Order: sequence, then structure tokens, then C-alpha cells
Amino acid sequence: MGSKNSIEFNSVSHSFQQGESLIRVLDDVSFLIPNGGIVGLLGASGSGKTTLLQLAGLLEKPLYGDIKIKGQSTISLNSTGRTYIRRKKIGFVFQKSHLLPEFNALENIIIAQKIFGKQNYEAKENALKLLKEVGLNNRIFHRPGKLSVGEQQRVAIARAVVNNPSVVLADEPTGNLDFENSKNVTDLLIKTLRSSGASALIATHNKDLASKMDKILTLVDGKIKI
Repeated sequence: MGSKNSIEFNSVSHSFQQGESLIRVLDDVSFLIPNGGIVGLLGASGSGKTTLLQLAGLLEKPLYGDIKIKGQSTISLNSTGRTYIRRKKIGFVFQKSHLLPEFNALENIIIAQKIFGKQNYEAKENALKLLKEVGLNNRIFHRPGKLSVGEQQRVAIARAVVNNPSVVLADEPTGNLDFENSKNVTDLLIKTLRSSGASALIATHNKDLASKMDKILTLVDGKIKI
């Protein structure tokens, strides 16, 4: 029987070295995100939100505690095992789109599927469907440099869900956008997540985006407050 939760943090603590001092960023953090749940992560700049997302995305390993993805403990996994889970079960949306500049919108989404061995026709079909859903069916052959920042972020959202991840992690996905683009991308992100059924953990300062979440976690002094 599958896990009811997409992400579980169990007594996770993490620190980093700054000069001769050891700075505690996360202190005994525990929470869970149920399947299909969309959770906001709030906190002041420098509070550790990005570190928490990096740990959730298995980009870093916590000093203490365990992180479970769809019920699977990651505490004893080596780098190869963590990379496998990250590629198979996690999608990412960053503040900047990080699209490949030499490829157009369609190709960027096709390439994201190639690591899973999808055939060209299937990858193209999936990409076209998602680009239509995010309102870019007339911009599919434009490279990132010919797309607005808001359009680039729409492509990034499509790329994040194209491989049907269990979890999408987003770090300030509207942070580089003006008010109008921010609202449009906010609505699109939530709609796309609901449609895909993916769970999400979204770090944001955007109150409009936060208001659409199922739950809010606030990071204060390395601890989670609900």
C-alpha cells in the first residue's frame, strides 16, 4: 500500500560552517505533506527556506534526521539512490526559469523527458499538451531569449510537471515577476498542480500565492511553526 504522504521531515536538523562558527539553519524540524497537498513555506530572508527546499529535493543531506519521499526513507541512500528518487519523483520550479537558452520552449520540455527514455513522439505530444495548458501554444518555437520572463516561468512550470512527479518544490516562483505576471503565474501554478495531482512545497513572500495554499508553514529561528 502506498504512502499517504508525499514528504515527511522527521526531526531534521542542518548546519553550515561560517568562518569558525557552525550556524544552525534547521533545528529539529518535523512536518508532513499529504498526497496532493499544496503547502506554503514562509519566513524572513535568510531563515533557511532555500536550505529546507534543497533538503526536500535531496540536493543536500541533513546532518540529523530523516526525510521520506512517498514513504521511502532517504537516510541511508547514497548519491546515486538520491539522484534516482529526485529524477523520478520530484519536480522543481525556481525563481529563475533555468531554461536551456539554445533550445526553444517545446525542446526544453521534450529534453526534460528524455532522461526517462520517452520516445520522441510521446515526449513531443506531452510537451505540446502542457504548453497549450499554460497558454503558450503559439510560442512553442521561441527560444527563452525571445520569451518574456513570465512566459519563461510558464515553460518552467510545464517542465516541472511533465514527468508526473509526486512532489513539486518551488523556490520563490514569482520572485522575479511584476504584479500582473505574478498573479497570472500564481493562478497557473496552482491550477497546474491541482490538475496534475502533485503535492507541492512552495517558498514564497507572495501573499496572493500563499492564500491559495492548503496550509502554511512558517520558518522562525530554525523551527517550523504551523
